[in-house]
Amino acid sequence: MSEVGGLYNVSEEHEMLREAIRALADEKIAPRAAETDESGEFPWDVYKDLVEAGFHAVHVPEQYGGEGADALAAVIVIEEVARACASSSLIPAVNKLGTVPLLLSASEQIKSTYLPKVASGESLFAYALSEPEAGSDAAGMKTRAVRDGDDYVLNGVKMWISNAGVADFYTVMAVTEPGIGARGISAFVVEKADAGVSFGPKEKKLGIKGSPTRQVIMEDVRIPAWRMIGEPGTGFKTALATLDHTRITIAAQALGIAQGALDYAIGYVKERKQFGKAIGEFQGVQFMLADMAMKLEAARQLTYAAAAKSEAAMHGAQIKDLTFFSSAAKCAASDAAMEITTDAVQLLGGYGYTSDFPAERMMRDAKITQIYEGTNQIQRMVMARQLLK
Repeated sequence: MSEVGGLYNVSEEHEMLREAIRALADEKIAPRAAETDESGEFPWDVYKDLVEAGFHAVHVPEQYGGEGADALAAVIVIEEVARACASSSLIPAVNKLGTVPLLLSASEQIKSTYLPKVASGESLFAYALSEPEAGSDAAGMKTRAVRDGDDYVLNGVKMWISNAGVADFYTVMAVTEPGIGARGISAFVVEKADAGVSFGPKEKKLGIKGSPTRQVIMEDVRIPAWRMIGEPGTGFKTALATLDHTRITIAAQALGIAQGALDYAIGYVKERKQFGKAIGEFQGVQFMLADMAMKLEAARQLTYAAAAKSEAAMHGAQIKDLTFFSSAAKCAASDAAMEITTDAVQLLGGYGYTSDFPAERMMRDAKITQIYEGTNQIQRMVMARQLLK
């Protein structure tokens, strides 16, 4: 299945980046994680810290004022932020999700208008594909965009939109030619400031509470035609191509959550004493830790290989198995994260079930990684189709 393009090198620069982002996460982000989860408020102070350090959108190319970091660097940033706080890791992750369609398909006018604002930290970018009746079946969307002179007029409701309301800009998929399915869908940039744009109430969620999830409601939203991303009818193709790159960032988030849970569990079992010795000395506990670490490392290697393929594809290489690898990485890492965080709660015993300790938050946060950007059932369908081609 594998082809050239999955070979990756964690360079000295990557390791220096990891040290820098981990230091920031340990000092500034981790101490705020429990409060962010409890309040459910977007962590603007964390955003400010990430912007000051240049970690909020490292993927934006240098020509638009960004860091120009490769896909593996973006994975490392998201992984290390998620190790401290999953909600905060959605800042770099959703910025990438919202802007990859621009990098793949947009005109130079769109890129030069919006990417510098994301790179500078002036604005956040989000992604609006799903609808109340179009989740896994995204091609069944109802949002319409009708041409009117030099404009398009958009009407519809997008649902489950991460960072909705705090983001200034949205990549929105809408039907421009009804009746022909996915081939009639186009992509647009919609601004929060556009007349007719509003947001539903914040969803009350199990986890990632510091990242608002809301409906994006468009009522007669008139936007200039130049804000179409790519040609008419290419929106769904752009959406699928985007997910090939950004599912890897969800894998990275899952890795970070799992690593945070494993690290905490290891520290705990070294200190917690029962029957006269640390519980980490009991073989049953040791086997659990070994399995947790093994699953995590396997998922990490798969994710880093997928990141290398993503990077090659963004530079024009034909990577035929990128779709398989991105789905496999997202699926494997999120399944591993759910198992590892559940085991961490178990290892902490009664303490693991309380919000005084971070394991239960990590377990709640891990669950969404199995659901968004394509459920893991959809990922298995995608992988199977790639195998049977």
